Amino acid sequence: MRSLLETLVTIKPRRTTVLPGLLASMALLLGACTTAPPLPPAGATLSSAQIAAIVASPDRSAADRTNDLRRKPAQMLAFIGVRPGMVALDLSAARGYTTELIARAVGPTGRVYGQNAPRDPARAQPMAREGVSGPVMPMTSTAPLTLAERAQNPATRNIIPIARPFEDPVPPEVASNGLDLVTLMFNYHDFGHMGVDRARVNRAVFAALKPGGLYVIADHAGRPGTGISESGTLHRIEEAFLRREVEAAGFRLLAEGDFLRNPADPRDRNTPEPPQPKDEFVLKFVKP
Repeated sequence: MRSLLETLVTIKPRRTTVLPGLLASMALLLGACTTAPPLPPAGATLSSAQIAAIVASPDRSAADRTNDLRRKPAQMLAFIGVRPGMVALDLSAARGYTTELIARAVGPTGRVYGQNAPRDPARAQPMAREGVSGPVMPMTSTAPLTLAERAQNPATRNIIPIARPFEDPVPPEVASNGLDLVTLMFNYHDFGHMGVDRARVNRAVFAALKPGGLYVIADHAGRPGTGISESGTLHRIEEAFLRREVEAAGFRLLAEGDFLRNPADPRDRNTPEPPQPKDEFVLKFVKP
């Protein structure tokens, strides 16, 4: 049996005056069948198609799409294992690139707090474009969105910007064991030259997460034996050093992501020479 569309396009010429409207309606119906797949129910795992649709959301900014070239958001979301309905905290969220991606992934049944520390003239601040690595990415004509601007987007109104100290980052409305996920993207090393008490940060995150909750940290890899000594110069941290500090708070390493690794990076400069991506690690810890 022929489809309705096949029938319409073969109607005799004397009736073609009605075809444009009918064909337009059919095109809309067919287009509706190819729209991005909806998010699964709360607690379910996102499929690769659903993650791709989040990254391809047409209302994401041009600046974020440029950042995608090095940040590999689809692989990051898949590695983290974000699920709809989660309550998350993005530590040191800056302008909220990662905050927005998580907000889209947790959907309207979830929420994500974007934490930044209150401005303190006596304490250094993370670099605005921290984490940039070669080759140099093209600049866009629009400035990156702020965290507050992202929270006004109807698609990401589940973002809650908060200003709290790094050592006490969880808002009071989130009870102990109230978080499902905490992320910290490329700024753990900054805690070294900023004078942040990292042990307190990690203990606070541990207390706020539910049993089974995830703590995901990405950062720029330093050379063995350098610890956090090059945090303010090369903006790097030794992976093994970071892991020891986080595990000391009670976390267990669950998985290691290699999708941002670059073994060719000599790791002896802030920006590698010759120009190339920085070697970056992603670690996923779990609260037992």
